[in-house]
Amino acid sequence: MYRYDQYDQQIVNERVAQYRDQVRRRLSNELAEEEFRPLRLQNGLYMQIHAYMLRIAVPYGLLSTTQLRMFAHIARKYDRDYGHFTTRQNIQFNWIKLEDTPDILADLASVEMHAIQTSGNCIRNITSDEFAGVAADEVVDPRPYAEILRQWSTFHPEFAYLPRKFKIAVSGAEEDRAAIAVHDIGLSVRKNTQGEVGFRVFVGGGLGRTPIIGKVICEFLPWQHVMTYIEAILRVYNQYGRRDNIYKARIKILVKALGIEEFKRQVENEWAALKDGAGTLTSEELNRVSSYFTAPAYENIADTDSGLTSFKSENKAFASWMQRNVKPHRIPSYAIVVLSLKKTGRAPGDASAEQMDAVADLADRFSFGELRITHKQNLVLTDVKQSDLITLWKIAAANNLASPNIGLLSDIISCPGAEFCTLANARSIPLAKVIAERFDSLDFQHDIGEIELNISGCMNACGHNSVGHIGITGVEKKDHEEWYQVSLGGSKGNESSIGKIIGPSFSFDQVPEVIERILQVYCRERIEAERFIDTVRRVGIKPFKESVYATEITDGQEDDVLAFKPAQYSEPLYSPRF
Repeated sequence: MYRYDQYDQQIVNERVAQYRDQVRRRLSNELAEEEFRPLRLQNGLYMQIHAYMLRIAVPYGLLSTTQLRMFAHIARKYDRDYGHFTTRQNIQFNWIKLEDTPDILADLASVEMHAIQTSGNCIRNITSDEFAGVAADEVVDPRPYAEILRQWSTFHPEFAYLPRKFKIAVSGAEEDRAAIAVHDIGLSVRKNTQGEVGFRVFVGGGLGRTPIIGKVICEFLPWQHVMTYIEAILRVYNQYGRRDNIYKARIKILVKALGIEEFKRQVENEWAALKDGAGTLTSEELNRVSSYFTAPAYENIADTDSGLTSFKSENKAFASWMQRNVKPHRIPSYAIVVLSLKKTGRAPGDASAEQMDAVADLADRFSFGELRITHKQNLVLTDVKQSDLITLWKIAAANNLASPNIGLLSDIISCPGAEFCTLANARSIPLAKVIAERFDSLDFQHDIGEIELNISGCMNACGHNSVGHIGITGVEKKDHEEWYQVSLGGSKGNESSIGKIIGPSFSFDQVPEVIERILQVYCRERIEAERFIDTVRRVGIKPFKESVYATEITDGQEDDVLAFKPAQYSEPLYSPRF
């Protein structure tokens, strides 16, 4: 993985010193809160309901075990013994004291980490495929390009005050695991028929109030021009993006307003002055950065079974874990292991300090001292020998990290919601727990198969509700009761789509019953082993809507329906209107 050079370390150390003095002045009231606010946000510090929240950048989701142990240390010393992994492959600590934050940033700097680019109207932390470098379906390793873009974007003076935050994702595999189509810029690294490396470039994707699937602006951009072309896109956005309305400030609004062809024309005009200039990426620079991502010392192991077949036949729990949590590696005698942070009863994405230390130990022992964070809020060990899978599973299970539910209903994505966030309309984490408990049977979950259920406490969509097969959005809290909209048919990846809201919203207590009715329709309508998302696409949302809101079932028998109260909102809160 990439290691700081002397300049990286000096910059981060100097930022910590500057911030320490800023905190000193705030605590002595030399700085008012309105003066301090932009300074703390530049260092990833947010004010939430109960305390400050610190969001730490994890570039493209890649961590060393030393860095993960530092997270455990921060959780113990400065927080309440846990951290929350996010959909941006970062980590958040929700119970931070202002006076402790300079020491936390200094601790982070000692392990080559910071909280820069986790807030503000800048280019945010670059995200990527959590299986980058090891995936069996990988075409080109995206990590060197993600690192180059990270270095280029950090403290870039021209893009320090964009109209709104800006997110870039990079994928290099046949399957898009980085959700590139719902980012401001999405990059798919590929090869043309001549074997040359380049990028398919998406622009104008995003979630939030107005979820949109990005448009392809360039089918094949030679890799040498990736920085100059992105710079041209950002210059057009910086000049013409709206600053008068925060809800219409993202690049997706500009692309939609201009149309992709006109936007592309303006980008090409801007790019003409940048192409082949100083920002052109050279082979020497690409090779320099690529050298930090060389393959570990894999062993040449002939036996790829290692007793797994017989152990699976004897142990149903292990067999289920192998089916859901173990993914194919480009080296047949190795495997990719996803450690679930979605055990029923726990907040999705939360990990205790003890668990973080346990994962670090596992990574040191079984995965060359590295691990990844997924945008689905789980952790990944990328280089596990097949012969070590049984031992690893036993240790992971002892630390509540082996729930065999990756890609299933209880593998819920959830933002922190109204329990922490000042922007949220409704609770997310308690709802995720209630739903997971309602459908806790792993046999049932395996029977119904792959379903993505995503929850956001508000329309900002930090929980990716708009692209969930089932999406739940907190829309209102009125008279001490929370209301949620439900959407169906969202998806990310190679076939990205925005979910459609099925109708009026539901109270907190009604949502689990709504999910059950949706699943009943799926089980009735699916063809053999058809996935939930494919059934929704085939039959549409009408049968689901009819079942959820009906007072009778189709055979004329009285249905045990809830008495749904009239909702505050009968129309979607977000729409493609501009």
